[in-house]
Amino acid sequence: MMASMSSPPPALPDTAVPQGDLVRLDPDHLDQAHALSGALAWPYRREDWAFALALGRGFGVEIDGRLVGTALWWPYGDDYAAIGMIIVAPDAQRRGIGARLMDALMADAAGRTMILNSTLEGEPLYTRLGFVPYGEVRQHQAVLPHAPWIDASVPIRSFAPGDLAALHALDRAAAGMERTALLDALGAVSDTLVIVRDGAITGYAGARVWGRGIVIGPVIAASIAEAQALIATLAARHVGAFVRIDVTHASGLGAWLARLGLAEVGQVRAMALGPPPASAPTATLFALSNQSLG
Repeated sequence: MMASMSSPPPALPDTAVPQGDLVRLDPDHLDQAHALSGALAWPYRREDWAFALALGRGFGVEIDGRLVGTALWWPYGDDYAAIGMIIVAPDAQRRGIGARLMDALMADAAGRTMILNSTLEGEPLYTRLGFVPYGEVRQHQAVLPHAPWIDASVPIRSFAPGDLAALHALDRAAAGMERTALLDALGAVSDTLVIVRDGAITGYAGARVWGRGIVIGPVIAASIAEAQALIATLAARHVGAFVRIDVTHASGLGAWLARLGLAEVGQVRAMALGPPPASAPTATLFALSNQSLG
């Protein structure tokens, strides 16, 4: 018996669903990558994509010339790789594109411990690939309603070019990774502050235009009080602006940030394939540069 004209067409077999072509991401993909993240309401600007791609390596999947998936990684020395900006277009999901991108990325970064910050939706894939949770990151953001109180006893000053080597060493101790290229790139676009005690730099933090407004991070300090002083000093410069900061759950900063008017709006799980990076006892990474770059 012939089906009526109103009947839906039969589902295509899996073999008929286009899988696309795996490609290396390059600057020619930036417009499409920006549109792809925008379709998922991820707040990256095109400039943010360009910044991230210039620092790392990436893969994409194209179907009929349209970019439908991305995955990037950033080398931190010879031992670590940060993974992020893993996106699959809504109409291209459940085709194995995310797994295909991760396979390519992991082969490219082989030999390093790989770290990433996973959404709830992405965690099953990363667990299947062998990633193990080692912490949580809490996203705080809002239009900053008022200037926070600043502890004037903390000796804060602006970053100077002569501070660079000390900043690299401090970041290496706190992050447990060699992130020189990231710090140098952030330094070119950030308002950076340092804490100096007895002639030595013991903390630093930066703020820059990113996404919807201002992002504060990284933040590295010897104590929570010093981290708060750095954050408060930078935040006070952006009252009335949209401010975001991504802090580790272990930082203990969540309740204080909420009192500043920066509400917690999301959580991600820090995961590692291999031994996760460890901080030295003298320095703590309180806030990330962002969830992808770490």
